[in-house]
Amino acid sequence: MTGLSTILIVVGLFLAGGVYSFKKQKMPKGPVVLLAGASAMCLVAGVMRIQGIWG
Repeated sequence: MTGLSTILIVVGLFLAGGVYSFKKQKMPKGPVVLLAGASAMCLVAGVMRIQGIWG
């Protein structure tokens, strides 16, 4: 596992925690959707780097 892959996965999990927190606090839908998208992109990019598909 490379350093960038680890960082991407950690950031993705951090953003996923933010989505959960925002959802639990009944925050507006816009920030929740934005965080969810960013989280998904980070997690997918990290996994793709581990698999050797990207980078």
